[in-house]
Amino acid sequence: MKYENESGSFYNYLPPGCKLCRRGAKMVLFVTGLCHRDCFYCPVSKEKLRSDLTFANERPVFSDKDILDEAHSMQALGTGITGGEPLLVLERVLEYIRLLKDEFGPGHHIHLYTARTPSKDVLEQLHSTGLDEIRFHPDPKTWAQLAGSDLAASIEEAKASGLDVGIEIPSLPGAQSVADFTLEHNIFLNLNELEFSPTNSLTLAQQGFTAVDDESSAVAGSKEVAQDIIEQSADLHANFCSSSFKDVVQLRMRLLRTAKTTAREFDEVTPDGTLLYGVIGGDANSIAGLLERLEVPDNLYESGQDRVEMGWWVLEDIADEIGSGFKTWYEECYPTYGRMVVEKIPLDNADAFKV
Repeated sequence: MKYENESGSFYNYLPPGCKLCRRGAKMVLFVTGLCHRDCFYCPVSKEKLRSDLTFANERPVFSDKDILDEAHSMQALGTGITGGEPLLVLERVLEYIRLLKDEFGPGHHIHLYTARTPSKDVLEQLHSTGLDEIRFHPDPKTWAQLAGSDLAASIEEAKASGLDVGIEIPSLPGAQSVADFTLEHNIFLNLNELEFSPTNSLTLAQQGFTAVDDESSAVAGSKEVAQDIIEQSADLHANFCSSSFKDVVQLRMRLLRTAKTTAREFDEVTPDGTLLYGVIGGDANSIAGLLERLEVPDNLYESGQDRVEMGWWVLEDIADEIGSGFKTWYEECYPTYGRMVVEKIPLDNADAFKV
C-alpha cells in the first residue's frame, strides 16, 4: 500500500483519471443535476440538485465556448463528466466528448460517473465517441447482491467495448462486498471518504454519522473502513480519496494551474494558488489619470468600472501620493470563474499584509 501522508489518502492502484486529478489537471464537467436516484449522502448543492444545469468547474455553461474557455484556463489534460446522472442526457454527453476530443486531441483523458447500467449499444457509443474510462456507482442497498446483476453485465460489456472500468462509492460499512465484486470482475475500486455537506448533513446526522472533529467535514470511521478493505487484499486495485485530499492537494493544484495561466502581469500567484494585487477604489478615469501622472506603466494596472487593480507593490510605492478621496486595499481572490474574493486588507492596516 502507498500512502499520501499530507492528505490522508492511500492507494495500491490509481486509474488514469485519478492520476490527472492528483495533478489538478482534470476539469469537472457537471452535465446535469437531474438524477433518478436519491442517495442519502449526495453532496450536490441545492442550486444544482434536480436542476438541468451544466457547469465546467465553477463556470456556468451556456455554450460550447464556455467549456473550452474553462478547459484552456486551467490547461486541462482531461475531464471528469459527472452530475446528477450524466446518462440521462446521453446526447449532451456525447456532444461534449466530441467537443473536447476535437479541441484537445485523443490524449485528453475523459472519464464518466454513472449510477445506471448502460447497455452494450450505449457503452459502444461512448467509447467510439472518445470516452476513456467509466466509473459505476451502485446503490448501497444493492452492494450485497451485485453478483449476476444488471451491473455485472454492464461492467463486462464496458470492458469488452475497450473502456477502463471501475466502481466508485463512498467508504461506508458494507463496502467490503463491493471490493469482493471488483476483484471478481478485475476492475478498480475508488473509495471516497464520506463527508458532511450543506445538503446531506441533516440526513447523515439522522443516520448516526458524526464528524471526525469540530474542524473537519469528514465522517468518523469512513477512512478506517477503506483502510481495512485495502489492507486485507493485496490483489485489490483500490484507491481511498480523503476529504482533505480534495482541498489540500487536488483543489490547490487546480488553482495553481489556473492562476499560472490566467494571472495578469501584475498579479502575484500565492503558494495556495490565489491571486494577490492592490486596488484603488473610486472613479476609474480619475485614478487612471493619477497613475499616468505618477508614470505607472500601463502593464502594471487595469481599470474597472469603479476601481483600478494593480500590482500590490505598485500600490505600496505610490501610497503617499494617493489622495484621501480614494479607498485603497490589498485583495486576494481565486483565479477561477467569477474570481471570488477571499480577503481584503485596507492599506492603512498594512502590518497585517503578508506576501
